[in-house]
Amino acid sequence: MTDHTALSRRTLLAALGTAALATPALARSLPALPTSNLGIDTGYWDAVRRLYSVTPEMVNLENGYWGIMAEPVKAEYKRLTDFVNFENTAYARTKIGQDLDNVRTPIADFLGVAREEIALTRGATEALQTLIAGYNKLKPGDGVLYADLDYDSMQYAMNWLKNRRGVEVAKFDIPEPATKANVLGAYEAALKANPTTKLLLLTHISHRTGLMMPVRELAAMAKARGIDVILDAAHSWGQVDFKAKDLGVDFIGFNLHKWIGAPLGVGLIYIARERLADIDTHYGDEDFKPDDIRSRIHTGTPNFAAQLTIPAALALHREVGPQAKEARYRHLRNYWVARARELKGVEIQTPDDPEMVAGITSFALVGKRSAADCNAVVAALRDQHKVMTVRRGGVAKGNTIRISPAPYLTEADLDRFIAALAVVSGNRAG
Repeated sequence: MTDHTALSRRTLLAALGTAALATPALARSLPALPTSNLGIDTGYWDAVRRLYSVTPEMVNLENGYWGIMAEPVKAEYKRLTDFVNFENTAYARTKIGQDLDNVRTPIADFLGVAREEIALTRGATEALQTLIAGYNKLKPGDGVLYADLDYDSMQYAMNWLKNRRGVEVAKFDIPEPATKANVLGAYEAALKANPTTKLLLLTHISHRTGLMMPVRELAAMAKARGIDVILDAAHSWGQVDFKAKDLGVDFIGFNLHKWIGAPLGVGLIYIARERLADIDTHYGDEDFKPDDIRSRIHTGTPNFAAQLTIPAALALHREVGPQAKEARYRHLRNYWVARARELKGVEIQTPDDPEMVAGITSFALVGKRSAADCNAVVAALRDQHKVMTVRRGGVAKGNTIRISPAPYLTEADLDRFIAALAVVSGNRAG
């Protein structure tokens, strides 16, 4: 008999309890938060690094795809997977609805919103497509607007509104190099050039270059013109520390499997309570009442264990410290960027202004911004030097190579990257 089959219902329920379906108490595994130099304290970040199990064969600078689970979160996910499969449909038909509803409580507390203003999704893409498709205040002849740095799937959904709602779709380019002033100016010019605009797509932190938008100012600019904003916060929540209400936006899509470190396939949708009626029910959903946000998203059977693990991921995120993680990401970013700027022919696409960047930053070789050029750099770094990066297209001035940090990265990892980049860029012999 295996250990799994030997587990009794009583043992599992005792281990799981109600706390695991709210905010589980994880064993304290870290020293006290540093009182200064949050992002630099070597002892603290070495302790954080030990929470992760990741291959030493590759320096992974492509953590924007998703953020791997730390070992305590992974253990909780495995335990909940055992529990869900052990209890099977008897649990799913009687208890899972309430337990998943309870998962919303720690998320809402963390985001500073009401539980009734959020619903679980399979990721930010699903959340944002639902918001864009369901936004029902558009009429034929209205305009919708987005920028080149917005996420591809969201651009597709905005384009689809031309046939869905009969609107005019406009796109513009974010200046490069970007500053807060010229980004605000670019949005103002685009809104003036498209006076029929009624819906604006914004991205808090671009997945392409890491540019962080002045969302609150942009949202206020749009609101003054009677324009609603749908915000893509897939890459910001967990990378920077904020509350949803700080942003001044009524419709937001979030990820939990990127910078929060939950299992793959979990995100959420936020709709301000007073704006719920402006988003259609999802394909006429009738499982929930029209005044329940959960009627705005219906995806069938989710990964129960993944969603039930969210409180554990949030608990560890709190333990490491949201401000500490932001400081660490910024330190790692500034560490490698300062050294990359010393290499001839290496161009950084993201500004140093802390209001305009967090952890993600992109680079390219000067004059080599085609897809083929950037793919060649990515391949050389990966195959010859065991450093993982990723090309991002869709930027008006050309392709770029994204560097995205993780809590387990060290300065030594970045030194290895810079040494490899020196060779690939021709600054040093291989």
